[in-house]
Amino acid sequence: MALPSLISLPRRVCRAACAPLAALAFLVTTGIAAKTADAAELVMVEQPGCAWCARWDAEIAPIYPKTAEGRFAPLRRADLRAMPEDLTLSRRVTFTPTFLIVEDGHEMARLEGYPGEDFFWPLITGLLQEHAGFIPTGSAPSAPDQTTAPLATNG
Repeated sequence: MALPSLISLPRRVCRAACAPLAALAFLVTTGIAAKTADAAELVMVEQPGCAWCARWDAEIAPIYPKTAEGRFAPLRRADLRAMPEDLTLSRRVTFTPTFLIVEDGHEMARLEGYPGEDFFWPLITGLLQEHAGFIPTGSAPSAPDQTTAPLATNG
């Protein structure tokens, strides 16, 4: 029985180890790979001159992508007057801002209007939990930490 030469051994090892990696690279680059649980997105429908959209931009937009919610459902913006054709909505959007929970192009839930920073987080988190399988990892980033907040004194 002949032993494999030292030159042919690395080639065999590489073939065995590299084949699965090459297949995975092909699937990822061609878009054939299955979508993961984070296939949800948050579509913000807005229009020019919308004061509540501007308020959301000031209060929420800078931190949204850094939150668990933002990583689970990345933000996508859409203009009310030119809705993307790849979205299937349950009904027409008439108010701005309207936040749509979308999976695979289909609306799963919506939040109409911006209720302010204190109410936005629990509402959007609840919609993501109920309709997209989101599991929160902690309190909303906008909620103050009650254990370290200084006590108010009348002094």
